[in-house]
Amino acid sequence: MTEFPIPRAALLDGNALAATIRSELRDDVADFTRRYGRPPGLRVVLVGEHPASASYVSGKTQDARAVGLDAATVALPETTSEAELLALLDTLNRDDAVDGVLVQLPLPPHIRTERIVEAIAPEKDVDGFHPENVGRAFTDTGGLLPCTPAGILELLERADVATRGLHAVVVGRSLIVGKPMASLLSSPRYNCTVTLTHRHTRDLAAFTRAADLLVVAVGQPGLITADMVKDGAVVIDVGINRVDDPSRERGYKLVGDVAFDDVAAKARLITPVPGGVGPMTRAMLLRNTVQAARARAAEP
Repeated sequence: MTEFPIPRAALLDGNALAATIRSELRDDVADFTRRYGRPPGLRVVLVGEHPASASYVSGKTQDARAVGLDAATVALPETTSEAELLALLDTLNRDDAVDGVLVQLPLPPHIRTERIVEAIAPEKDVDGFHPENVGRAFTDTGGLLPCTPAGILELLERADVATRGLHAVVVGRSLIVGKPMASLLSSPRYNCTVTLTHRHTRDLAAFTRAADLLVVAVGQPGLITADMVKDGAVVIDVGINRVDDPSRERGYKLVGDVAFDDVAAKARLITPVPGGVGPMTRAMLLRNTVQAARARAAEP
């Protein structure tokens, strides 16, 4: 069992909450299957043999099958052309047994990521990356939310973090995490005052020290140190980085963007890495698939 340097009550334990959500989803999937005669269907497309991507895809597919989804991986060679991948997505978009489609990123350099993301039917875009879903998240008009921001919000809600009126600082401006996170936190549901920063922000520490809620998604190990965090802040570490560690059998360890041991001594709540945001991202993928299936089944 992993030992943490702070009391577990101060942890936002993504592993534990993701397990709870998967249990809830098993019931939802069973109900859907009884009503419609089939389980929700998920197809994960993997192009090439990138080891990390293959590991992620395997984990996502196993999670999906464990809750009763009809989940399968479509593995394509590195040499697959953009046109071939687009043709596959067209087939999946038209397949009534498929409710969710995910293309694992990154793609080989000869395939345009934005073209592939836009080719997935928005109602089946369980990653929440399609411009239509991004726009719906920004305008608070429904759609499928990007999984990592959705997982963070779920962690906050289930930990009874009252977000209304908090000053939230988001470090990182990616379309996958930072920008949608800032938008969602400022929505009427969460009512935060949000500052969006990034690694090139001048005097970043001046902003992070003002945060009641700090979300860090940059991909830089140890970027946020204890002197950059307000006492009693809620700290969400999205980063997952490999750093050399000769003492470990595999030769490395996983760390976040936050210097965990030191920051944990000041924070009220904090996510560990691993075991914090990552499991929640995968759980939200499953929930998005069930949501997509229900929405499609309700169509006239």
